[in-house]
Amino acid sequence: MSDLTAFFLAALPRIAFLFGFALLFALVEIEIEGADGWASKLPTWYRRSPAYARLYGLFMSGKPLTGYHAIMFFIPLCAFHIGIAFGQPWSLGLEARIVAAYLVWSVTWDFLWFLLNPVYGWGRFRKGEIWWHSRRWIGRAPIDYVNAIVTSFLVAVLPLILRGRPWLLIEHTVFVAGMAALTALCALAAPLYQRWYRHMRRPGADERP
Repeated sequence: MSDLTAFFLAALPRIAFLFGFALLFALVEIEIEGADGWASKLPTWYRRSPAYARLYGLFMSGKPLTGYHAIMFFIPLCAFHIGIAFGQPWSLGLEARIVAAYLVWSVTWDFLWFLLNPVYGWGRFRKGEIWWHSRRWIGRAPIDYVNAIVTSFLVAVLPLILRGRPWLLIEHTVFVAGMAALTALCALAAPLYQRWYRHMRRPGADERP
C-alpha cells in the first residue's frame, strides 16, 4: 500500500464522522425551523440595526443576527475544540486544521438543510428563492459558501507558508473532496427523507392531546 493510499484511508473516519455531525445538525434544524429558515419564525430575538448586528451582517452578507444563531454557531465550534479541552496539546497547526475543517463543515451543514428540506431541495436552491442568501451568488453557490471554502484553503496553506509543510493543505483537499462526495450521495437519498418527513406529518398522525 502506498503512503498516499494509506493517507486517504486514514482520513475516511474523520470525513465520515464530521459529515454525520453536519447531517445531524441539518436534520435537527429542519425539525426546528421547518420551511421558515434563518429562525424567522422562532421565539428568538432578531436584530439588524445595532452596531453588533451590522458588524455581523458585514461578515455574513447582510444577514440579520438572531439569538438562535448567536448561540448555534458557537456550539459546533466548541465541539471542534473538545480534544484540546481534554488535553490534546494546542499548536498553530492544530488550530489551523480545526478552523479549516469547521469552515467547510459549516457550509456542508447549511447546504444539507436546503438539500433535505422538503420545502427547498436542489430545485429551489438558487438565487431569488432564499431571502437570507439574497446577495451575490457564483453559479449555484451563495457568496458565503464560496468565501468560507476559499478562506478554509487560505487557513490550510498556513503551515506550508510558515514552515514549508504541505501536510495540512493535502489533508484539507482530501477532506473537502470527501465531504463533497458524501453530500452528493446524500442528494440521491434526499427524496426518501422528504417522503418520510411528509409521512410523519400527514393529517391525523400527530398524537399530541
